[in-house]
This record gives sequence, C-alpha cells and structure tokens, in this order.
Amino acid sequence: MQCPYCGQDNDKVIDSRSSNGGRAVRRRRQCRHCRRRFTTYERAEESPRITVIKRDGSRMPYDRQKVLAGLQSACYKRPVSQEQLRRIVEAVEEDVFGTFEKEVPSQYIGDAVSNQLRRTDKVAYVRFASVYRKFQDVGELIEEAQGVRDMPAETPGQGELFEKEG
Repeated sequence: MQCPYCGQDNDKVIDSRSSNGGRAVRRRRQCRHCRRRFTTYERAEESPRITVIKRDGSRMPYDRQKVLAGLQSACYKRPVSQEQLRRIVEAVEEDVFGTFEKEVPSQYIGDAVSNQLRRTDKVAYVRFASVYRKFQDVGELIEEAQGVRDMPAETPGQGELFEKEG
C-alpha cells in the first residue's frame, strides 16, 4: 500500500478488524518511512448485482461512485466529512440491496439519498433535491426549502444516519 503522505510503498499493518457488518476490513497502517499512520478499507469487489432503472426506462448497472459523486456535489463547501458521506452511501446501499434483488428504480435510490442527506445537512439536502427532483420553478424550490427549515433539529450522534423514514 502506498503511503498517502510520502508516497513510499513500505508500510506495516498495526490493527485489522471487520467493518460494515463484516462486509469490509478496516486496517490501520503505519508507513515505515515517514512513520505516519493511515486507515484503509478493503471490500470484496462485487459484480453489479443490481440494475438501476432510469427515468427514461433505460437500465444501467448500479454504480456506487455515481451516488458518492452526487453527494459530494451537494455537500461542496459544507461541513460534511468524507466519513459521513461514506456512511450515507453504505446506509443507502444496505437499504437498496436489502429491498431489491435485481432491479431498482433510480427514484428509490434518489429518495434514499435524500432521506439520509436531509438528516445530515439541510443545505446540502436542498442542493441535492433541486437537481434530483427537477423543480419546475423557483416556487417549488422555495417551498421545499421552507419545509426543511421547519423540520425539528436532530441531535447528532443518535444513529439518525441509519434510521429509515416510515
């Protein structure tokens, strides 16, 4: 593994443990050259087992990176960490893979991302919704933003990231 700090390819594993319900391995590593520590996650590469049905009826393999890219765009210059984004993607995937076997509508994925993002950062949620929901006019966007503003604030750290809306 190449050190993200000095670029050397000489490290040792300090700690290794199961992560994400046993679907990944989290390894704490230390570079033997610069002595800095970093974390890596290893996950078995899965062939796309779910196909996404797009709005126009076309079908594409599920792509985790597309979900993450949409989240990163919505959270640009917002106080949302990469760790929070990773947890959102994992929660969405857990929901999607647990609910569907072969095909999932893109709208379901968008709704799942929206629900998670609304709990994490309201401004990022409105950004995401403005693209995902394709508002027809500014009035719809304002209405959505007012609805989010009027929602009760949640206390961070109470597992809201993994709760599903009913």
